[in-house]
Amino acid sequence: MNDLFAADNAQQAQPLAARLRPASLDDYVGQQHLVGPGKPLRQALERGQLHSMILWGPPGTGKTTLALILAQAVDAAFVTLSAVLSGVKDIRSEVEQAQIRLAQGRRTVLFVDEVHRFNKSQQDAFLPHVEDGTITFIGATTENPSFELNNALLSRARVYRLRSLAAEDLSGLLARALKEPRLNGMTVQEDAAELLLNYADGDARRLLNMLEVAADLAEGDSPEIDAELMREVLRDAVRRFDKGGDLFYDQISALHKSVRGSDPDAALYWFARMLDGGCDPLYLARRVVRMASEDIGNADPRALTLCLQAWDVQERLGSPEGELAIAQAIAYLAVAPKSNAVYMAYNRARALVREKPTNEVPLHLRNAPTQLMKDEGYGAEYHYAHDFPDAFVDGENYFPASLRETRLYEPVKRGLEIKVADKLARLRQRNADSDWHRYPSAGGESDD
Repeated sequence: MNDLFAADNAQQAQPLAARLRPASLDDYVGQQHLVGPGKPLRQALERGQLHSMILWGPPGTGKTTLALILAQAVDAAFVTLSAVLSGVKDIRSEVEQAQIRLAQGRRTVLFVDEVHRFNKSQQDAFLPHVEDGTITFIGATTENPSFELNNALLSRARVYRLRSLAAEDLSGLLARALKEPRLNGMTVQEDAAELLLNYADGDARRLLNMLEVAADLAEGDSPEIDAELMREVLRDAVRRFDKGGDLFYDQISALHKSVRGSDPDAALYWFARMLDGGCDPLYLARRVVRMASEDIGNADPRALTLCLQAWDVQERLGSPEGELAIAQAIAYLAVAPKSNAVYMAYNRARALVREKPTNEVPLHLRNAPTQLMKDEGYGAEYHYAHDFPDAFVDGENYFPASLRETRLYEPVKRGLEIKVADKLARLRQRNADSDWHRYPSAGGESDD
């Protein structure tokens, strides 16, 4: 009797999210692209063929719950390890227990939360036991597995991408949660529910945790949660934003691509999202400077100056003046003419240097501060550009001899680069029409 009473108390002490954890795929919320009728995981379970896998998705999308349901569906022992707290010794201990179970005819599902936090040797410790079937490995991660996990482990485990829960999924979960006995018939006003769903941002755990907080603050035998109470609960809550994680890089990618795509509205939206999530404005200022060089370039050189000034405003004045200056720069970049010509030319130059890193500087381009160097031909027949019309020497070669006709920078026909392209075309034509062999090549010898 005392054991039953203790078990009941333990269950009542569990958070709402734990009490509502589903026991079957039919009760599981979301991820229908994986567990819906005819989908991969449901088919695997129906055949009793559970395999090792990586569950990759944002927080609160049901990774742990799904792993538990999968293990129960095949009547396997479910063992959990935390990559934050466990080491190779813990892995070996669990493998030994799994070998005992396997000898007795029962499989083991070894679930590792935050598997991306394991180092290479820890990840390698799983490999032989996944390979020989001692364990069915299920890892959960919020980070991109292709960056964070060993190729050897990835080759032995199929990756499933879990998505943030849709609004209708969260609405259904909220309705189910309100039927939980401990909430005592509580109701949530429509505008309060909308605030909660927006805050949850696709995360079931966030929704249930904040609902539970609001329920604890509500008063009366059959309380109602209104918008005022919900705003109070959510006032100091932090948005879902993982600095340095996938969500962080997804959002900065969206901001950059919106600027590149000339959409100031979307660009400002992602800028505001990142600020709202706690991103350092100085990081965004640095990224905006990058955008000015990478995507606008010489089509509008003023963009780079404006972005540097916005960065300076942020450093000097802080919030909110600095954020407004960055927003101004973002809007300018989005509507400015676009050119990645310099960016592409720089990448070509780097690739060329990697391919041919040791070409000598032609003698006529070398400095000659001593008589010995002059006697060796350093600087001989160099032509000072300012002494010529238009400050241009027809046919002068500034490359190593073997690269003299290399082309890296190709301006686009947009913005100021229209004029840049026209002038460069004229200069290159003058070079093409000139006698290239008037000027010495590397070492002074001719290529003839």
